[in-house]
Amino acid sequence: MKLIGRLGLILLTGFISICTASAQLYGTANTNAPELRVPKSVKPAFDYWMRDTWATLGPDGYYYITGTTSTPDRHFPGQKHCWDWNDGLYLWRSKDMKSWEAMGQIWSMEKDGTWQKKPKVYKAGEKYQKKSINGDPMDNRFHAVWAPEMHYIKSAKNWFIVACMNESAGGRGSFILRSKTGKPEGPYENIEGNKEKAIFPNIDGSLFEDTDGTVYFVGHNHYIARMKPDMSGLAEELKTLKEKKYDPEPYIEGAFIFKYDNKYHLVQAIWSHRTAEGDTYIEKKGVTSPKTRYSYDCIISTADNVYGPYSERYNAITGGGHNNLFQDKAGNWWATMFFNPRGAQAAEYKVTCRPGLIPMIYENGKFKPNFNYKTK
Repeated sequence: MKLIGRLGLILLTGFISICTASAQLYGTANTNAPELRVPKSVKPAFDYWMRDTWATLGPDGYYYITGTTSTPDRHFPGQKHCWDWNDGLYLWRSKDMKSWEAMGQIWSMEKDGTWQKKPKVYKAGEKYQKKSINGDPMDNRFHAVWAPEMHYIKSAKNWFIVACMNESAGGRGSFILRSKTGKPEGPYENIEGNKEKAIFPNIDGSLFEDTDGTVYFVGHNHYIARMKPDMSGLAEELKTLKEKKYDPEPYIEGAFIFKYDNKYHLVQAIWSHRTAEGDTYIEKKGVTSPKTRYSYDCIISTADNVYGPYSERYNAITGGGHNNLFQDKAGNWWATMFFNPRGAQAAEYKVTCRPGLIPMIYENGKFKPNFNYKTK
């Protein structure tokens, strides 16, 4: 009996050890997980240079897409980019998410901006960044609008755009625009809260309307604040979202919140790194670096309260970072992407910086790519 007991203890200990070894530590990643890869069937929705793709279904039955774009008629000595300057915001629409109609420029920094309109121009002899993070040659003029999001706010019965400036004479930061006509194509004007300066002093601002009509501003580096009912500005001081962070916490951006299944879903973008120690989201000095970056992933966590605490984060799409999720007319879920040109994964794409749409599925409280969408 003693021998049987010892054998049982050994087997139990071995089983626990195997389970512990196979359990994925929080902050590690698996960039090869087939169920989280972008389906090969996903191609650019249309041929236009774009980053930070944003898509939504409007109350008029049209789907709308916008994103960070390069100036159409600008001459580039290298590849197209938007790191130093561009000219404004552009919009596309579709009835079926297959054929997209260009609606042109809907907001011009030069014509429609206030504090956003003047570029920061470096004089001869002044130091400035000569090349982008991708190695693209940059001018001495800095004046770009990035990461626009279009939101139809039901409680206000109007369209709003949130975007951010990289650098300009008026500074950098996020701002909110309101449609003067109630139409998605605008024209747009600054809300009162950012008429003179940015409403938030950092990039990647967003909006979220709760089911009770309360609207929140969400900002880079995990900030949130309730908006005034008339959408003129913030109704409270910015607060930090309560999250289950990685240790150490890496650089995270592109925050966006939506509500589904009675849960608040916090979507953010984090770089995965392929290292000798394994795939990880946790940046470690001497281990991770720009050379180890593989994919820019769509990371999601959930909460019962908009302020948190949010659960452990999970990867929803390998390579789908800085995006949004939305439902189509039939209730199917989709996520945007832009075929990021940075990181080792970029070599797998035929083209980069184009708007893409990924069919998604929600199972067991998590979102992931829907590989069976076309067979339904």
